Amino acid sequence: MGVRFRNVDASPSDDVRRWPYEALVTAIDRGLVSDWQPVFAEIRRSPWGNIARRIERYLSYREPDGVGTLFALAIDRARTDTEEADRADVASRVRVAVERSGLTNTEFARLVGTSASRLSTYLNGKVTPSAPMLLRIERAANAQSSGGASSR
Repeated sequence: MGVRFRNVDASPSDDVRRWPYEALVTAIDRGLVSDWQPVFAEIRRSPWGNIARRIERYLSYREPDGVGTLFALAIDRARTDTEEADRADVASRVRVAVERSGLTNTEFARLVGTSASRLSTYLNGKVTPSAPMLLRIERAANAQSSGGASSR
């Protein structure tokens, strides 16, 4: 038998995002692994979202134990995975831009105002370019592929 909520206007079968804070606390404190699964799924879906933030707030004053550690690790892992996916996405965007430009890496790096070695770190995802640099990279690729000059 799964966790039951008392004195809240929610059911464990409701979307976790609709659970009040007290229901989330009840699931953490009295629930079983099967009760935690929808919470973990929401953490993976939105690692910096409302549910993750509410859990962090609760864990900040809750007596430390294995369950709290499990939830903290789930949040950390979801955030790390999301950041890695974002870095890979940015590296892919840089690769596409360089390929679309038709230039060599060295020529493209010079065009956007960086070194070939720094561009290489962007291409392999070791370093994420700043937002202005990513915009320059994408603008340069668009300008080169259309045969015109950059619009800035």
